[in-house]
Amino acid sequence: MTDEAESLKRDAAREALTLVDDGMVVGLGSGTTAELFLEALAERVAGGLRITAVPTSERVASMARGRGIQVAELQDVPKIDLTVDGADEIQPRGLDLIKGGGGALLREKLVATAADRLCIIADRSKLVSQLGERWAVPVVVVPFGWRQTADRIRALGGSPSLRQTGSSPLVTDEGLYILDCRFGPIADPGRLARELKGILGVVEHGLFVGLAKQAIVAGQDGIEILKAQEALA
Repeated sequence: MTDEAESLKRDAAREALTLVDDGMVVGLGSGTTAELFLEALAERVAGGLRITAVPTSERVASMARGRGIQVAELQDVPKIDLTVDGADEIQPRGLDLIKGGGGALLREKLVATAADRLCIIADRSKLVSQLGERWAVPVVVVPFGWRQTADRIRALGGSPSLRQTGSSPLVTDEGLYILDCRFGPIADPGRLARELKGILGVVEHGLFVGLAKQAIVAGQDGIEILKAQEALA
């Protein structure tokens, strides 16, 4: 991440702090941008803000505890008031997303779906006219038979590759594998999302369709707030 990109992401993260009120349950996304929000949130907690956080990865849970933030499991909270997370691609019309570059997309989607509001923070480089222009779609799969699952994804027109760390497959916090699947520009993200979810061996995918309520996007000209209802108008 360049210094300029980090500065813009930090601006978006600090803007998202204005959405956090005392007593909230806050979902904490994973990835570099979401971690900048965590750092900013920890500063406010140190200053007296009282919140409970639901992290989306073991790494983020450890970071939050280490910074004095109270952490809870998703199943142990009655609801999540607000989730703040990053994205790999954002389609402004509808605020559909590709997420999962950090490998935590399963928990990210579980937490996002449980939240009253999902707010995405990003710099302008994440905006695309169609999802899939730059990023592959991460797909979480069962390790057993993953090659056959990849063949089923190819039948949909995707080009899957197993995500690795060094010479070994990357294993998620849930003990699963990730296939990064290139489809090119995706004309109908909702349809592809349904088709992927229907494949035997697929647990979840990184197409977040209809979940984000707003996006805070930082650019050289300042902060832009995108809202789902405006995007669909």
